[in-house]
Amino acid sequence: MPFHVEGLVAIVVFYLAILAVGIWAAWKTKNTGSEGDRSEAIIVGGRDIGLLVGGFTMTATWVGGGYINGTAEAVYVPGYGLAWAQAPIGYSLSLIVGGLFFAKPMRSKGYVTMLDPFQQIYGKRMGGLLFIPALMGEMFWAAAIFSALGATISVIIDININISVIISALIATMYTLVGGLYSVAYTDVVQLFCIFLGLWISVPFAMSHPAVTDIGLTAVQEVYQAPWLGTINSLDIYTWLDNFLLLTLGGIPWQAYFQRVLSSSSATYAQVLSFLAAFGCLVMALPAILIGAIGASTAWNETDYGPPDPMTKKEADMILPIVLQYLCPVYISFFGLGAVSAAVMSSADSSILSASSMFARNIYQLSFRQNASDKEIVWVMRITVFLFGASATAMALLASSVYGLWYLSSDLVYIIIFPQLLCVLFIKGTNTYGAIAGYFFGLLLRITGGEPYLYLQPLIYYPGCYPDENNIYVQRFPFKTLAMLTSFFTNIIVSYLAKYLFESGTLPPKLDFLDAVVSRYSREHMDKATLVKSDNIVLNELAPVNPRHSLTLSSTFTNKEAFNYVDSSPDLSNTEDN
Repeated sequence: MPFHVEGLVAIVVFYLAILAVGIWAAWKTKNTGSEGDRSEAIIVGGRDIGLLVGGFTMTATWVGGGYINGTAEAVYVPGYGLAWAQAPIGYSLSLIVGGLFFAKPMRSKGYVTMLDPFQQIYGKRMGGLLFIPALMGEMFWAAAIFSALGATISVIIDININISVIISALIATMYTLVGGLYSVAYTDVVQLFCIFLGLWISVPFAMSHPAVTDIGLTAVQEVYQAPWLGTINSLDIYTWLDNFLLLTLGGIPWQAYFQRVLSSSSATYAQVLSFLAAFGCLVMALPAILIGAIGASTAWNETDYGPPDPMTKKEADMILPIVLQYLCPVYISFFGLGAVSAAVMSSADSSILSASSMFARNIYQLSFRQNASDKEIVWVMRITVFLFGASATAMALLASSVYGLWYLSSDLVYIIIFPQLLCVLFIKGTNTYGAIAGYFFGLLLRITGGEPYLYLQPLIYYPGCYPDENNIYVQRFPFKTLAMLTSFFTNIIVSYLAKYLFESGTLPPKLDFLDAVVSRYSREHMDKATLVKSDNIVLNELAPVNPRHSLTLSSTFTNKEAFNYVDSSPDLSNTEDN
């Protein structure tokens, strides 16, 4: 394949446009308020992200390279089809559930990161433990989509895959480094527009190619392969449900999501953003579904791609760039490539910022340096943005099973963090002992279930398991959901058991070594004044917030509403009426 100068020019134009928007947003951040609030402006954008930008950035966080490429692949692969393309419905429902039940309590209490409530209730050490699966999820996700981007670009313009990964990672890291959430949010607007326009422009040209059969016919009839609508065999129903619950419920406890929730100007806005993003995810999946269907409806021996088809060549995961390359005119394929590149960066920058935000605030500041200045926290964030960006790039270049690592880490987010989030927000009386027990029981059940992507044999063989082509046993039983439920109930049972044993005098207070029951107000636990600010939350949920930018550290960590939120929902209406 010859080197395409036009393709390289298109990529450069897209990247320069995104970089310019990111730098402009960084300038906007720098000129917003005083330097005293700089770290919070980077993490949650000064809590003044409006509906338009907020809706775009929350949608773009999910609609990334993996979402677009993965949806097209699922529809294309024979035997799977649209029935197994779970991401659009799963992530949309995830955003709806998050908006209905999680956005309001998190935003109303004025937290800055997803880990804040864990450190408030369970203490600093538990916050550190939960940081591990959260970090793994963000880092491996960023590495996986960088890897996908490199492969996508190399398919169309025949550029070295390593160069394309490094350049893309440098640009995403650069504007995240200087602008934080503002840069990520405003570049998301540009990126989402590019994705929508680029893919929708490509679809009609691909459909009209002479080698493509009517997708309405191939949806229900076998022409070149099995119908692309797909089927779910009775043996695979539990696997389908397990994966669907993982996407729907496991898509909630991510810092990338809560960063948008916590940056919105009110709790009500946070809920509306979630609902807007759910609709956006469905809309943005449509061109990817159509491209997957086009790939399944194409006589590839009549195209320049030639026989055999992408499935036989084991390039099914690249069906979207292949359709752009071989079924669209040159200028359209390059425009679509820019769209996919934009999609990748819109997810990668979010993951890098999320990981650095949690580290700088919950590990460095709240666990080790509570008296750190705002400038110090900003520099810690900048350093970790660079380090995490470099680490994700290195994994994308060096690791042979990045996607396997991401699947495992996303499972851990579902199995460990989601039940802990349920307990910390909605179950009164849970404590650190229950949280630790639930953490390790969930982790144990997940690891012993095996992981085919990493060639890990299971230690527990659930009913219905079978060996794959590599003789690695695959589970049909919904063991991931079983592990999540076990973690949830273990947390509750152990918490109440520990509470009873200490409060009844069965165990002496000196054995409460985690200060979780007897010493409830120890230095190990974060109080609300340490976690949230007084000047960025108002009791009137419908009013936008105009934060006061203070130079003093003491005012940085106090929040009037956080003290009044517990059992205060009836009072909110009275406040609004007054």
